[in-house]
Amino acid sequence: MKMRDISAALLLALLLTSPALAQDTKEDTPAAAPAQKAVQGKVLESMSGAGYTYLLIENGQDKTWAAIPQSKVEVGQQVAIQPGMIMKSFESKALGKTFDQIIFSPGLADAAAAAAQNQKMDVPLSDEALAALSGGSSRAVVPANDELKIDKAEGKNGRTVEQCFTEADQLNGKTVRVRGKVVKFSPEIMGKNWIHLQDGSGDPMKNTHDLVVTTSETVAKDAVIVVEGVLAKDKDFGAGYRYDAIIEDAKVIK
Repeated sequence: MKMRDISAALLLALLLTSPALAQDTKEDTPAAAPAQKAVQGKVLESMSGAGYTYLLIENGQDKTWAAIPQSKVEVGQQVAIQPGMIMKSFESKALGKTFDQIIFSPGLADAAAAAAQNQKMDVPLSDEALAALSGGSSRAVVPANDELKIDKAEGKNGRTVEQCFTEADQLNGKTVRVRGKVVKFSPEIMGKNWIHLQDGSGDPMKNTHDLVVTTSETVAKDAVIVVEGVLAKDKDFGAGYRYDAIIEDAKVIK
């Protein structure tokens, strides 16, 4: 199954919440399906690569492979992971390993919350439930680059990445200009190209360091660019993918 054959919503879920998935898979993306249940159990194996931590989780007679954004998880630890996307025949280039089936999860979950959700396993999770469990767009961010220090874009509508979040109430619906480094570029998802910009501002603990921008233009990863577009506050694409601040339909002006 080619990338273009997968539904737009699934591509958004897989690529926007997966900092390294696009770089850690072969050209033909395996079939994928939503996982409605959280997974809980004891970690039998833990390995990291390409920005992910891969876990083999044992729960009774069941053993499940899962991948979460890179985290410190030790063998023998009891964990719960959030619902994610099930992928079959997934090849990790970073690990040199192919998984018959693996769940790509936004991350670790609270065990009590996971258990409560699993009691409703016969009822599909609503968008609101997924959002509550997954944390929305907080899981879509790219890790902070501590070495970045990029000057704010010139002009009265120039803002830093952090200001786009802290001033989102005032900036909602207004045109802003931001200079930053392209730390991730995901093309042709839902008819748009998706850019993650960082400039060294913001707090990684609050996810205010990584700004998502949509555009029709193509940019190179690691390039320092200036974008201009309309900022939207609390943009919700459904299925739990909500952005506290996002710049839409931006032009790359420099």
